Amino acid sequence: MNDVASGGADISRIVLESSCDALGLALLVCGRDDTILYASASMLQFFPVQPHLLKPGTRLRDFLAAVYDTGLRPGTLPENSRRRANREDWIAEQMGLHWRERYESVERAGRTRWVCLRKRRLSSGIGILSISDVSDQKKREEQLQTDLERVELTEQILDAQPNPICVKDRNLNYIAANRAFCAIHDVAPEAILGRSAWDVVDAELAERFEQSDRQVLATGRPHSEAEHIVRADGSDLWVVTRKYRVGVPGRHFVVTCMNDVTDIAAWYHGADDGGSNSGLQIRDYSIFTPAQNFYDPFRALNVQQLVETGSMIETLPARGLRVLLATADSEMEARIVARLRGSGLDACAVRNRGELEAFAAAAEDHGLKLDILVMDAVFPARDAVHAGWKTCPVLDVSADADATALLGEIFRASTDRQPPRSQFPQADWEVSFEGDATVRTGAPEVEVLVAEDNQINQFVFAQILDGLGVSHRIAANGREAVDLWHELQPALILMDISMPVMNGFEAAVAIRDAERQIGRRTPIVAVTAQALDIDLQQCEASGMDDHIMKPISPDMIEALLRKYLRAAHARLTA
Repeated sequence: MNDVASGGADISRIVLESSCDALGLALLVCGRDDTILYASASMLQFFPVQPHLLKPGTRLRDFLAAVYDTGLRPGTLPENSRRRANREDWIAEQMGLHWRERYESVERAGRTRWVCLRKRRLSSGIGILSISDVSDQKKREEQLQTDLERVELTEQILDAQPNPICVKDRNLNYIAANRAFCAIHDVAPEAILGRSAWDVVDAELAERFEQSDRQVLATGRPHSEAEHIVRADGSDLWVVTRKYRVGVPGRHFVVTCMNDVTDIAAWYHGADDGGSNSGLQIRDYSIFTPAQNFYDPFRALNVQQLVETGSMIETLPARGLRVLLATADSEMEARIVARLRGSGLDACAVRNRGELEAFAAAAEDHGLKLDILVMDAVFPARDAVHAGWKTCPVLDVSADADATALLGEIFRASTDRQPPRSQFPQADWEVSFEGDATVRTGAPEVEVLVAEDNQINQFVFAQILDGLGVSHRIAANGREAVDLWHELQPALILMDISMPVMNGFEAAVAIRDAERQIGRRTPIVAVTAQALDIDLQQCEASGMDDHIMKPISPDMIEALLRKYLRAAHARLTA
């Protein structure tokens, strides 16, 4: 009898090794006495044990003990000490599994690795264990599950929205529609999804819808329009429809959101005969509660830039102005009056000279004063109105005028009006000083001098001071501020620290030097956009009394007036 293994044994081993490498798995074969008959070299990729533990004749128990010691044993989480299995218990459990006729399981081995275990016990008593790495597959399954949960959550959120929302693919077929959108048509989502607008609405509407959809897909620019919809149940729905393009190149989608404004809007025709020009207008602006105002006018450069870019000029503090529009054009009336009212102005319109004169008389009888008259360039008897109108400033406007630009003009005209009399009355007083300086008596002609180079900021200061009834002048740079101080001797100076020609620090020093000759000190308050210690130290060093931060507010200015103007009046009348 020959004790040497046959040549076929090596061939069988080579075939097994090649098969394991090709299939990406590890193979372990055990005999009836639980000793290893064969173990592929790839087994070390799963369990980093000593190589001699995989040689034929090694006890299966010894191999399992070594696997336990590596910490990479299947079915356990080594980082979780509470779930750490007892060594002997784990080995006994694995030995029991090896004697099962058939066992399959996907288990976690380590922190990020998942393995698939397949065990078979043949009738001859030989046990076979195959191990394959399924980490990538497990990750894909988990990602798929996460995506499904995310899609389900998104659908729930969309269905909870009161506004109709739908999504179309690049072929303009519906791929998503929330419950509110389906309710318009009174159909189930299955009757809409996968179809196009041609299958849902009539051809004329479908053509119009797809025209705007394709424009959004091609350009990426959002589309917005006001629409009147009649639901399947016959009820009216007033919406502002907005369409957006989302996705990546090659996979773009069109999202349509219909914002329901039925409760707050009314529908106005642009012509008396019910022409095609029409639009939505807010029914009652008083229903809107003032909320947060995130607009900072000090970041802007000038009014002209805001007008040219279509910025919301109405966010500036120009609310409450009474504006009368004189025009015979009903479309112009509806468009401009709605815009002015939406900006917080008290606006209405007249259509001829008779209505204009009657309105002016009625306003005078009730003690109401108009702030601005906006007159159409083709208004009947326009020249006669210009010649005889003395009530308030008149602005001419053409029929195609931009409403935002008009707001800017109204804002400028309102700031050019003569400031009202101050609400801070002063008693008669007279102060004289020795020296060559000019002696002044009585209250100053201007109470507040504002040094500010930014045009927007100038308008904001003017509006606030006008609203508080404080006489004021505005200087565009530090040199002009010094000259106006010499001329007007104001009771208070609000000094921007960053200005051309001469900055606020230099202007304050020049004023303090001049004050030493006349023996009078004018409070100077720095207006700064910075709160750095160096700025505050420089303000104090240049002789400034206080400072405020931009953006300013009426409350902030009123506090300064009460602090400095009232104190000055008290000293002078004592």
